[in-house]
Amino acid sequence: MLLALLAIIAGFALLVWSADRFVEGAAATAGHAGMPPLLIGMVIVGFGTSAPEMVVSAMAALDGSPGLALGNAYGSNIANTGLILGATAIMIPLSVHSKIVRKELPLLLAISCLTGAFLWDGQLARWEALVLLAGFFGLIGWSIVSALRGKGDVLEGEMAGELQTHEMSLGRALFWVVVGLALLLVSSRILVWGAVTIAHALGVSDLVIGLTIVALGTSLPELAATVIAARKGEHDIAIGNVVGSNMFNLLAVVGIAGAIAPMSGVPSEVLTRDWPTVVGMTVALFIFAYGFRGEGRINRWEGALLLLSYIAYNAYLFTHITRAATQ
Repeated sequence: MLLALLAIIAGFALLVWSADRFVEGAAATAGHAGMPPLLIGMVIVGFGTSAPEMVVSAMAALDGSPGLALGNAYGSNIANTGLILGATAIMIPLSVHSKIVRKELPLLLAISCLTGAFLWDGQLARWEALVLLAGFFGLIGWSIVSALRGKGDVLEGEMAGELQTHEMSLGRALFWVVVGLALLLVSSRILVWGAVTIAHALGVSDLVIGLTIVALGTSLPELAATVIAARKGEHDIAIGNVVGSNMFNLLAVVGIAGAIAPMSGVPSEVLTRDWPTVVGMTVALFIFAYGFRGEGRINRWEGALLLLSYIAYNAYLFTHITRAATQ
């Protein structure tokens, strides 16, 4: 038990650090290749900040723990929206200027509903997982087109300024891409082993561990990126990071896990507790940030509502865990 706990702590620390190195290396490499800043931000950085969830879920599926993978995806979205955006908006109210971010918000809501429809029968077949992966690659294609057509968008200016503060040579960038990816794999393997071991020791499901401990840990890169962007006044990057990551989680993280190990007997709690929470928070984010009559904005009260929703959800899960541990 102690060794598993140490594995989780070490795995998280290495996961966050290696993800940061991988993202910076990949962004710098793309910059040296002549990619536009907006394209780097929407595709390279967006993909990179979701890399921890993707790798952890793939490892979990390979280890025969698809529930951990599903919990990681849904739990990360709940943490991204409730904890990260909620806490950030309380500190610094967030405004949405980018047309691209506003287009992503209804798309995220549609994807959230699609994953629920696939899980409605209590399973995720391989063909459904492949549809999600096809949607992921379609999203990448849409992001590329949007980035190439988005010249002059507010998000482009924010991303260009952000990339200038992380300049590095091509050789160093390639080094961190390779090393960062390798350490992502190693740290994810350590983390999954520790999480599954603790789940079995506490007598709780892999799903609950994925929704809580693992989801919070794999969301740390998004937390750092969002808070830093908000403090710099880069509000569209802050919200865009979360929205993009949430779409990647639902399409790629769930899709990869389901393609590796199709899920049968999905717990009913996913459809009665977790999926409604994801959809509810996504609807709230859409209403707050879209800006139906002009500029979208998440003010402090709305941020507090998102954060309180996250706290209430996790309090309910904690009650579930303690009840299971005492039985």
